[in-house]
Amino acid sequence: MAENPDPQFSITHDYEPAETLVVGLSGVGLAGLTAVDYLVDHLGMTETGSLSAEGLPAITPFTAGTPRHHTRIYSHDDVPIDVLVGELFVPVWAADAFARSILEWTEGHGTTEVVLLMGIPIAHGPDDHETFYVATEDYQERRLFGTEVPAMGTGYLDGVNASLVGQGLDTDLGVCVLVTPVHARTPDADAAVRLVSTLESIYGIDVDVAPLEEFATEVQQHYTQLSERLQQAAVSDVPEDRMYM
Repeated sequence: MAENPDPQFSITHDYEPAETLVVGLSGVGLAGLTAVDYLVDHLGMTETGSLSAEGLPAITPFTAGTPRHHTRIYSHDDVPIDVLVGELFVPVWAADAFARSILEWTEGHGTTEVVLLMGIPIAHGPDDHETFYVATEDYQERRLFGTEVPAMGTGYLDGVNASLVGQGLDTDLGVCVLVTPVHARTPDADAAVRLVSTLESIYGIDVDVAPLEEFATEVQQHYTQLSERLQQAAVSDVPEDRMYM
């Protein structure tokens, strides 16, 4: 079996980074990615940097025929955070190299905090629809004491989250993972709403989540209708064409 290549990541930017970098990556439920994408749009942030990757399968996303970098950094003069939007999936075997590139960049540019937004596909009930944290002690003291954000119970992190938190334990970088349960549907916009609202409460950022909540309702209605159609199809003697679903 061929060994995985040694991935190389590099960050370029043309601005003075903020103290805090908020990261949302492609993952189950796309909650973190949806959340940071929403922040960029509704805070009027502009692209000020990007991350390139060698040794991973390349993707170049595009919209309306216009391509963009798969991993981008956004900022705004009146917003106290920078946002990293990562559409490229980072596999577990490349997580350490990715985390090292982030750590080296933060050390060289005055960034003292990294916050990762993510969803986890665990069995949960309606009472569990909230955001939890896993954070280094220095981040807890600086940002979380006095808030109502609950700590995540016993468990473990893996991938990029584990690598960054692990490196945060051994450096002055404060690292926090904000995590919320997600459903199998993609995107889980409800989970994205919770992540954005929690980040807003921690940093005092004024974010109107109403449009995102409306989108979450539309997604829920879509999947409810889809479920009803599948149930009808299961009891029907007539085959159903599902190509458009």
